[in-house]
Amino acid sequence: MKISVIISFLIISSLENTSAQNAYVKLGQQALMDGDFKVAAAQLEKACLVDSTNANALWLLGYSYYHSENYKKSITAYNKEIAINPVDANAYYYRARAKSYLGKDNQMSAADKEKYLYGAIFDLTKAISIDPNDKKNKYLQTRGIAYREYGVFKLQSNGHAYDKVRGINSLKASIADLERVLADNPGRMDISSLIDLSRQKLDEATGHH
Repeated sequence: MKISVIISFLIISSLENTSAQNAYVKLGQQALMDGDFKVAAAQLEKACLVDSTNANALWLLGYSYYHSENYKKSITAYNKEIAINPVDANAYYYRARAKSYLGKDNQMSAADKEKYLYGAIFDLTKAISIDPNDKKNKYLQTRGIAYREYGVFKLQSNGHAYDKVRGINSLKASIADLERVLADNPGRMDISSLIDLSRQKLDEATGHH
């Protein structure tokens, strides 16, 4: 077979694959707009089978899994997307959210809870470093909550997971993050309530309640 024929065949095959993938992505996007996240995930899975390096399809797949409460698969999809696009702050944000949910799952072992809760803080810190001027402060606010969740876990756990110092420091970090959000948004009562909750947990831990 002549080289020119082989190249033509490869180009046609590539175009067919791209066309098929685009069709699956479009169907996935439509399902997302309709709020049908499981259908979206099914279509986007097909898109990623055609091309596992399409960052956009992987991002949408992670988002679909997240809203389908399939957090482990969401993390896996975002792992792949971040490997392709390591400066995607929103990917770190949703991966952190998925990790937070798994970290609160009582079916998880203490070691897995630790991994997911601490991993959420790591991801949110990464998102903040990528996008420090996030006007909505969603990364900082979510990290403030993640610090509280991790702090409460370290204070309530038994055995090796228990660590009073790390628990108290995490609660202090939670308050610091949330106070920064409140400083930028003085009228937000929801942030004031979150600060009060973290302070309450800190007072309980330090015996000041």
